Amino acid sequence: MRMNRRVLGLGALVTAFAAAAHAGEGGDAADAALFTANNVWMMVSTFLVFMMHLGFASVESGLTRAKNTVNILFKNTAIISIGLLTYTVIGFNLMYPGESWFWNGVLGCSGLGLVMPANGLGVEYAGGGYTYWTDFLFQGMFAATAATIVSGAVAERIRLGPFMIFSILYVMFVYPAVGSWKWGGGWLAERGFHDFAGSTLVHSVGGWAALAGIMLLGPRAGKYVNGQVKPIMGHNMPLLTIGVFLLWLGWFGFNGGSVLSGNPGEVSYVLVTTSLAAAAGIAGAIGCSWTVQHKPDVSMVLNGCLAGLVGITAGADVVGVLPAILIGLACGVVAVLSVIGIDHLHLDDPVGATTVHLVCGVLGTLFAGAFAHGHTTTAMGTELGYTISFGTQFLGVISYAVVCFPMAWLIFYGLKKTVGIRVSLEEELKGLDIGEHAMDAYGGFQIFSTM
Repeated sequence: MRMNRRVLGLGALVTAFAAAAHAGEGGDAADAALFTANNVWMMVSTFLVFMMHLGFASVESGLTRAKNTVNILFKNTAIISIGLLTYTVIGFNLMYPGESWFWNGVLGCSGLGLVMPANGLGVEYAGGGYTYWTDFLFQGMFAATAATIVSGAVAERIRLGPFMIFSILYVMFVYPAVGSWKWGGGWLAERGFHDFAGSTLVHSVGGWAALAGIMLLGPRAGKYVNGQVKPIMGHNMPLLTIGVFLLWLGWFGFNGGSVLSGNPGEVSYVLVTTSLAAAAGIAGAIGCSWTVQHKPDVSMVLNGCLAGLVGITAGADVVGVLPAILIGLACGVVAVLSVIGIDHLHLDDPVGATTVHLVCGVLGTLFAGAFAHGHTTTAMGTELGYTISFGTQFLGVISYAVVCFPMAWLIFYGLKKTVGIRVSLEEELKGLDIGEHAMDAYGGFQIFSTM
């Protein structure tokens, strides 16, 4: 059996215990029913994570200008294709090499393409949690998410072709290779690093790439004038709001599905901590925005919601109710302060992706080490212990930083020096919809603004 899908996870272990209890006691029918229920939940979670891409497209479109909407929508559509196809070719096997390691838990690969194992459709696969095909599709949706994070950060001035080349290379090789360190049972998994659903493995991996991209691209024209920050407002706050609520809904699958089974106790608990962190993120952003900016900024508050969700993602299964609220509050406050701080560093991030996904992804991973309970009781009454070291969490954060940022930088830098990564000033002022796609998003409306 392919080993360590998310190193199985608590819910899947409980499922395996249940299956073992039934074995030899006329439990075949019960095993089959449990397997079906688990797999259905995992497929529903896959659907929810897929819908998050519509949320990302809406958030990015809402926070940018109308003249770049088609470009945003095109990139978010292409990213799903890139994520699934590259994951099929090699990404899945890089991320989950099983026993096929050739560098001490740092890098491995179990082959090319999808080859279903003999037990891939039965309860013997992945502890009875799901089939091989569900496994692939659920994880493939996560792969596409990493590139989506970059899309918003580099919006409104990156050339489409180089962006797609970057996405292919980063998602095909970097994301799955570093993901194997934890979820594939690699060296960080062996040291006890904990990242339940991807505060680091998905969000900061995308965030480090986003940071490299905005540094090499430079700011949008007119963003920083005579040393002063000039706000460039997004064109559609209703679309932004719809996108954030779609993402919150999708996060029920992102985190809830990461239990890796339909175990009711584990899934329901994860959904509670996830929702409380999101709610607290909103509260923290409201308080901070109102205090610092003197008026409550809806874009900051909505980003505060996403910050809370990213922050809880690493430890949603191991932190208590009060810590989940505290994590959300902290990330909501940081969401406001970090966006302002990054702007004053003249790092132009139109959607706040580096704040939400990188800064809060790092914080969430560290918070998992600071607030984890040390034990939990499952819905079946089974108490399972674990140890999460803050030092190990810090090691994991640093390890991803020293690999992901340089790799993203090298890819972007290589593209910049060869084919170029930034559109011309004329194209930027007219809008990428016309320059890159020869169309506009809102037919019948003329967009007169050049900034």
